[in-house]
Amino acid sequence: MKKILILALIAVTAFSCGTPKTVQESRKVIKGYWALNSISYDSSGKYNVTLFNDTSVECFEGSNWRFIPNNNTGNYTIENSNCPTGQRDFIFTIQEIDPATGLYDFLLKPTNAKGKSDTNVGFRLRLAQLNESSMRWEQTVNLDGKPFKINMNFSKIQE
Repeated sequence: MKKILILALIAVTAFSCGTPKTVQESRKVIKGYWALNSISYDSSGKYNVTLFNDTSVECFEGSNWRFIPNNNTGNYTIENSNCPTGQRDFIFTIQEIDPATGLYDFLLKPTNAKGKSDTNVGFRLRLAQLNESSMRWEQTVNLDGKPFKINMNFSKIQE
């Protein structure tokens, strides 16, 4: 009887530490190829924004992204000829932040092709919307001591 109780306790602990259902579903939906169509801000005006310590917003618009959730890796390709073009690699994690609402964060960490980070810097984004055809990230940063939101709008590319 004691062995059964110990096994039951281990099983309950293992299942309670598992990946939340919303995160599992999100991994299935995010898998594949996406186009970053547009980037907008929650405040009007002209801003000089560099995303992910890489390049300008203008360079990111029109970039193509690939997500491989089974090993939490991916890449994006900057194709604008007026920008530093080429493929960049990253690792990512989807983290549920509120089980009651199903809201979650997306952590993105730029890496080299071997999955190693030179700077060990990552970026937290709100995965604000995700379905089979579109996705929206929100990144909140400080601008003049006030929150400033950057919205990144993606569409799924049919493979």
